[in-house]
Amino acid sequence: MRSMTARTIQSKEEKKVAIDMADVIHQLIQDRGMSLDLILKTVEETLLSAYKRRFNNADNAEVRISDDYEVSLFAKKEIVDGVYNPAIEIDLEEAQELDPEAEIGDELLIELDPRDFDRVSVRSARLTARQSIREIQKDSLFAEYKSLKNETVSGYYQRERNGTIYVDLGRVEGILPKKNQSPREIGLFGSDEKHINKITALISDVRKTDTGLQILLSRTDPKFVEAIFSREVPEIYDETVKIFNSVRIPGYRTKIAVTSTKEDVDAVGACVGLRGARILAVIKELNGEKIDVLKYDIDPCRYIKNALSPADVKEGKVVILNEARKEAIAVVTDDQLALAIGKQGQNVRLANQLTGWLIDVKTEAQFAELGISAERKQAISRLFGGDKEPVEDYAVEVIEKVSQLPGVDADVVKVLQENDLDDIPLFVEKSDEDLIALGNITQEQIALLHKLIDDSVEVKVVEEEAAEEETPAEAEAAASDTEAAQDGETAASPAESAEAAGAVSAEEEQDEYLCPECGAKITLDMAVCPACGAELSFEYEEE
Repeated sequence: MRSMTARTIQSKEEKKVAIDMADVIHQLIQDRGMSLDLILKTVEETLLSAYKRRFNNADNAEVRISDDYEVSLFAKKEIVDGVYNPAIEIDLEEAQELDPEAEIGDELLIELDPRDFDRVSVRSARLTARQSIREIQKDSLFAEYKSLKNETVSGYYQRERNGTIYVDLGRVEGILPKKNQSPREIGLFGSDEKHINKITALISDVRKTDTGLQILLSRTDPKFVEAIFSREVPEIYDETVKIFNSVRIPGYRTKIAVTSTKEDVDAVGACVGLRGARILAVIKELNGEKIDVLKYDIDPCRYIKNALSPADVKEGKVVILNEARKEAIAVVTDDQLALAIGKQGQNVRLANQLTGWLIDVKTEAQFAELGISAERKQAISRLFGGDKEPVEDYAVEVIEKVSQLPGVDADVVKVLQENDLDDIPLFVEKSDEDLIALGNITQEQIALLHKLIDDSVEVKVVEEEAAEEETPAEAEAAASDTEAAQDGETAASPAESAEAAGAVSAEEEQDEYLCPECGAKITLDMAVCPACGAELSFEYEEE
């Protein structure tokens, strides 16, 4: 069997069919920005669908598209002597009219005109084409706008429904929900002269729906401010200046931390611009929202200091309380306190979010009332930070020597070490007169040292631990008593033993008191709680 291609002569009408199809393809590419491959595939599927609707089978149909986008539809038919199925067969005489050399068993490609199909087939093909083109366009737009996520687009006010603004972006419609609008902008946009018609917003999300493409817009996202800065500041666009982080309370204030990749470029100055021209353009776009541009610093103290702007925090006035939990105190003057905290706490709350630290703002007087020094807090952070669970201040009983106390006078430590009194239990047992007799130590220094111990160490815990340890002399005395008992020199009666045991038990029960303020253990001989400093008084009630 030899395969032959039909040698047909197209009529003028048939040529016009191909030309019209080429025009449609060009129009789809130019107007709708659709992919050429997808359009050609859609055209082929449409013609095959119409052919199948007409002849109930498209296995013998073939679509050819030329380089000029001229489309032709052919039917492959076998030459037979007596036709039983006109869709796939052609009589020998009819075939020889098309090709004189045709023989039985050969195959011919016969060009068809889709306009000769019945109305139902044409309508089915038209619906298939429209659906395919709609899907292609949706996929193309989805891919295009998906790549623009977190970037800004501009469009025009179209309509508003229940606070949601619909924005005409050209080929698609954007949706700006009410929750994504700044409080300053409610009622600001509209189609008349009294309102702003052009809207710039951030593409926050792109979704496919049954009805089409849904593009969600936002003007409250901090990335919207970053995108505007990138548009207004060339140094940010070319990444000479980088935005480290940004936080925002929409309509009120934005904080943005920037850093420079070049030493000779001032990151903050580049964002502000000459005479504030650049930042004023950003403020105008945000309709007057306040913006704090600050320098990012790897040192957390300086970063926190910068983050609290516009408040003036002096250098060295940021104290790290616990590095593991990222807690810090910023000390400001009285006139800067309100500015550092901000209206309804907005400034310090934004600073917390920007830096990732929990910042407590205090005045110098308030910080002094805390009764804790920066050195002590840093020592606690080093001892109990890291991968360990942080503990409260009253649990610092691990300090056993005077020399370990934060802020202790070095001269006093030297005197105590020379006299073997560096251990805190040994020191507290000495009277003031004994300590003064050592020389080179004054009453004021002794009082200050006692106060430092009270603030830094829970002396009761240390005393209990010291009491539990037996000295060599006590151990020797206990051994002698044991030997004497074994020799039978002294033997206690059962009654006496029970009485002694009861006395000890009663004594232990007397010692088991808890402070009503902090819950620490206290004894009857204490006038002040060693943990919280509360005054104590004991009263006996008659049964």
